[in-house]
Amino acid sequence: MASLVHHFAPRTLPSPSSSLYGELRPPLPTLAPSRFAQSSSRRSSQPRHPWRSRRDQLRLRFPSLLRPLSSPPRVSSKPAAGSFDSDGEMKNPSFVEFVTSERVKVVAMLGLALALCNADRVVMSVAIVPLSRAHGWTQSFAGIVQSSFLWGYLLSPIIGGALVDYYGGKLVMACGVTLWSMATFLTPWAAETSLWALLAMRVLLGVAEGVALPSMNNMVLRWFPPTERSRAVGIAMAGFQLGSAIGLLLSPIIMSRAGPFGPFVIFGLFGFLWVLVWLSVASSTPHKHSQISQYELNYITSQTLASPLIEEPKKSKVIPPFRKLLSKWPTWALMSANAMHSWGYFVILSWMPVYFNTIYRVNLREAAWFSALPWVMMAVLGYVAGVGSDMLIKYGTSVTATRKIMQSIGFVGPAIALLGLNAARSPLAASAWLTTAVGLSSFSHSGFLVNLQEIAPQYAGVLHGMSNTAGTLAAILGTVGAGFFVERMGSFRGFLMLTSFLYFISALFWNLFATGERVDFK
Repeated sequence: MASLVHHFAPRTLPSPSSSLYGELRPPLPTLAPSRFAQSSSRRSSQPRHPWRSRRDQLRLRFPSLLRPLSSPPRVSSKPAAGSFDSDGEMKNPSFVEFVTSERVKVVAMLGLALALCNADRVVMSVAIVPLSRAHGWTQSFAGIVQSSFLWGYLLSPIIGGALVDYYGGKLVMACGVTLWSMATFLTPWAAETSLWALLAMRVLLGVAEGVALPSMNNMVLRWFPPTERSRAVGIAMAGFQLGSAIGLLLSPIIMSRAGPFGPFVIFGLFGFLWVLVWLSVASSTPHKHSQISQYELNYITSQTLASPLIEEPKKSKVIPPFRKLLSKWPTWALMSANAMHSWGYFVILSWMPVYFNTIYRVNLREAAWFSALPWVMMAVLGYVAGVGSDMLIKYGTSVTATRKIMQSIGFVGPAIALLGLNAARSPLAASAWLTTAVGLSSFSHSGFLVNLQEIAPQYAGVLHGMSNTAGTLAAILGTVGAGFFVERMGSFRGFLMLTSFLYFISALFWNLFATGERVDFK
């Protein structure tokens, strides 16, 4: 019994100064209790919470359980485009990885914005027929009404390009869509108020839409590596061309049910809805996107060869060096290419419904169908041109040669097709030639439009603005000139011959002075 009591009796541990820890260890000195020790002793003398000791033990054993929740990282960990091969190197994404990536979602939103941009622009091309009859407008005055959009579009691309380079594409695009949707929505009120109010809304529409393409170019430059930029521009511009088809096809249907101003109201409301979605899901750069995966972010940044010269928003100069930009021939090649592209584009966009209605005596809805088919073809061939351009570069063709090939197709093809349109004797044959001309002109998107990003990525926005201004001047001259030409000559044929000749001259100028290499503007 005594042995059991001795076994279960409480035992005391030896002090650190005892011989158990070594005979040579000196005893520890006794220090006066510090203020902290006194306060600790006072706290220890207070009754402790019954669960505090248990919580302290859990914290020591499982430190991550009781740690406060932190905010999610800016970069998602989900797998996405840009996986690795067996050697640990980044490989090109598959088609499924590409179409499901965040960068494609961004460019799809841009394509939708450009579709609204062109739909709002083209509505007047259909509405001009009943408006001219109701107000007794001549062909030349109808051309002035349609070209009033271009008055606002004249300088806004330069200002918009500088703002895009400074603030980034997300904010500037949102402001632009808001303004042009408001101008479209208020057009019925303006038309019922006065002619000056109508012209003011059209000018405001042009001012706001001037930031659309520079914003798109800026976003593509920051979100896509060089080997995918032609494809990305093709996707965005496919939306732009489909906007023409949507506007031309839906406007007569809506007008038959809601009157000539119905399309303006509906397209304006869709623009406001787009802005709400855009502000909630988009970001100016992939680094700021909350849903992008680390794999996709690494793929974009590792493949972007021009990234050292791509400045973040608010770091580039607000006022760009216009004199230095204009001192180089590649800048003039870009401006002349945009001018010719815009001349042909806006003449066809503005006058083709009138052309089919006047030359072949088809009604407005049939004329809209004949005029819409070319823009669908342009959307399809624009993407095909982008994929083909990326493949040429991928398999060793120089960037300069690729841009010259694409732009030559985009100019020489329409020049030949317009000659065929001039000789057409039926609306079906005319529609086939017109579809060929507009479809082949989409190769310009993989020519001068992508080239803006290559010769000076740090000034891509303002270069786009400068070339757009040259294009707007040409578009005003072509749109108004076509009206006066038809009124004086009584036919579109002479004007189509002139446009074909200008296409050939522009192709020659581009091949002489364009380059795909970075140009030193210092």
